[in-house]
Amino acid sequence: MCEANAYLRQGEKEELLLERVDKIIPQGNELYLENIFGQRKTIKGRIVEMALVDHKIILERDE
Repeated sequence: MCEANAYLRQGEKEELLLERVDKIIPQGNELYLENIFGQRKTIKGRIVEMALVDHKIILERDE
């Protein structure tokens, strides 16, 4: 499987935002995320890191 968990980085902490993400679509200053279960989230932020071998996507909110 090639999906990854998306985490929101806040300072030194990483909080799970959405599990098993298989789609990320940038829309201006927002990111649209969708997982294999059809769950969707949109956040104002940016991708900081993608470690796909580890199935991990790190996001940060724009301020």
